[in-house]
Amino acid sequence: MPEKLRQDGNGTFLREVLPHAVQAHDLVYDLGGGSQPYLSVARKSELGARVVGLDIDAGELAAAPAGAYDRIIAHDLCTFQGEGDADVVICQATLEHVPDTAGAMRAMASTVRSGGRIFIFAPCRNAMFARLNRVLPENVKRRVLFALFPHKGEGHDGFKAYYDRCTPSQIEALARANGLEVEERRLFWMSSYFSVFVPAFLAWRLTQLLFYLVMQNDAAETFIYVLRKPETRM
Repeated sequence: MPEKLRQDGNGTFLREVLPHAVQAHDLVYDLGGGSQPYLSVARKSELGARVVGLDIDAGELAAAPAGAYDRIIAHDLCTFQGEGDADVVICQATLEHVPDTAGAMRAMASTVRSGGRIFIFAPCRNAMFARLNRVLPENVKRRVLFALFPHKGEGHDGFKAYYDRCTPSQIEALARANGLEVEERRLFWMSSYFSVFVPAFLAWRLTQLLFYLVMQNDAAETFIYVLRKPETRM
C-alpha cells in the first residue's frame, strides 16, 4: 500500500511532532497525561521547562514519576478554566475520553497564551475500531483489547471513550469557534486493531474505503492538529 496509508498517527506524533513542540523554559500543560506525562524528568530538566499536569484522576497524577510535574491539577478538562499562561498544551489521546469535546476545546483555548500552540493527537470517531468501542460493553472490549494486545494494558488504553465531536471537520470548527488557528493538520489511515487477523484486516480496509467515499477526511483513523492562538494586537 502507499506509504500514506501505512503511517501510524501516534508514532508520528511522538517521533516527529512533539520533539519540536517544547522549547527551552516553556510552560507546558500536559492534559490527560496522568501517570505517563510526555516529557521525561530528564528531558524536562534539560530544557528547563515547567510542566503542569491536568487529569480528572488525582491518583493517576500521583503515580507519575517524581519530579515530572511542577504542579498538578485534578480537574475535569471539559469544565476547566485556564489562565492563558501556557506556551505549549499537549493533548495526546485524551479527547476521545471526554464526553464534551467543545468544553475541552474551550479549556485548551483558555489555557494557552497568545502566540502559544496546542498539540493534539486523537482517534477519529468514524474509524471502525471507534465504532466498535462505542457499542461493545466496557468489560467485553477491555478483555478483548488486552487479550489481543497485552502491551496496551501498560498504557492508557482501556479507559471509557466517548468520541464526542471527534472528527477532523468538527475539531477544526471548534478550534475556529474558540479563536484558534489551524497551523498544521495530518490525517492517518492506519491502526493496529485489525492486524492480528488477516480477513478482519482486509474487511476493515474495504470498509474504510467505502467510508472515505462518503465522508472524505472525516473517515481518517486518527489525526494530528497543531493549533495556534493568534498574537494579541495592542
